[in-house]
Amino acid sequence: MNNLTSPKEYKLSKGYTNYIFILLFLLYFFDYVDRLVVTSLFPFIKADWGITDAQCGMLVSAVYWSIVIFTFPVSILVDRWSRKKTIGLMAVIWSLATAACALTRNFSQLRAARLVIGIGEAGYAPGGTAMIAGLYPEEKRSRIMGLWNMSIPLGSAVGIALGGIIATHWGWRHAFGLVALPGLIVAILFFFVKDYKTVELTKTVKETSAKVKMKTGEIAREFLRTPSLILTYFGFAAMVFVTSSLMTWLPSFLNRTYNIPIDQAGMKVGAIMMMAIVGAPLGGFLADMWMKKHKNARLLLSTLAAIISAAIFYVALVSFTGSTQYIFLLAGGLTVMTFVPAAAAVTQDVVHPGLRAISYALCVIVQNLLGASVGPVFIGSMSDKYGIATAVTMLPLFLVAAAGLFFIGSLFYERDLAKVERITLERED
Repeated sequence: MNNLTSPKEYKLSKGYTNYIFILLFLLYFFDYVDRLVVTSLFPFIKADWGITDAQCGMLVSAVYWSIVIFTFPVSILVDRWSRKKTIGLMAVIWSLATAACALTRNFSQLRAARLVIGIGEAGYAPGGTAMIAGLYPEEKRSRIMGLWNMSIPLGSAVGIALGGIIATHWGWRHAFGLVALPGLIVAILFFFVKDYKTVELTKTVKETSAKVKMKTGEIAREFLRTPSLILTYFGFAAMVFVTSSLMTWLPSFLNRTYNIPIDQAGMKVGAIMMMAIVGAPLGGFLADMWMKKHKNARLLLSTLAAIISAAIFYVALVSFTGSTQYIFLLAGGLTVMTFVPAAAAVTQDVVHPGLRAISYALCVIVQNLLGASVGPVFIGSMSDKYGIATAVTMLPLFLVAAAGLFFIGSLFYERDLAKVERITLERED
């Protein structure tokens, strides 16, 4: 009888684990396709409605503002209710909102639809990160995060490239409709995967080894007294300021600087973003390998990724033009996303297992509030004032700032890791 009622540890077959990972990968891929397809549509929307570059930037930032507002409450649902149900529901919302963009008739309506996309996408990154942290052992966490985060540049590249191609041949409204359907299908499949039980928020009393429920103040201190975590959040924000600005404005930069047709410019930028398909898993692999010798390797690797990317983009944007510049931009595309798996793993390493989605949600809030929501509008405003070429040369400064934040965080990582509560995850029946 005891065997029948005892909890089952959350261990799935390798094949089923891979199946869940594939669904998570596809959802992240379509998340970014739907998020960034609009960037290649800017010239067409501007021609139809006469909007400014700053307003175009708002169409990207609108998604991130919604994420900032909704990601924390949604992450509570993820951690305290259900990862799979929250993820599935959010993916349905963002897919339907993307389709609705095709039906808009003015800038205000399109911005409103983009806000709803952000509401849907608010729950995905925290939920997906928490599920991956539960599916795989800690020593493989950076590598798996690296493979999962390949979907970001891949989805971004496909969204940017497809947007320009579809808009050129069939009109910009069709681009929204065509990219929405596949994500909706995957979202429905995700409702039926196996998940682990909600983790109780308890801590171990050292004197008695007894488990007691954590109080609200103790939950808050889990974050506020973990400097490596806070510095990782802000380092992430500085990096995302740059990556979101590049994805938003590089097609327009190439179009205006070299008179490259926007569909071709979108494909060129797509190729730059695609370099991260190598960079993201490479960063995760190197971080996990380096961690065997240095516990704080995940943040040290993030530091190196930021400083190397700053040097590459500075040289590309200030010292070169034409094909040489594009080669350096490709190299920057390789290095600028190598930090993601290592930094994302840190947000899971140094917190209570029952707070993993909330931890990454806080990371999402900071990176979107200070990075993704500000970057496109800031660069758009600088472009309106000084020109697109001058605007983009400001970006390496933010990469240098990120490197400093990650390095300082690395000094606290081992101490913060030692404080984490160890809990065995149980399978949901």
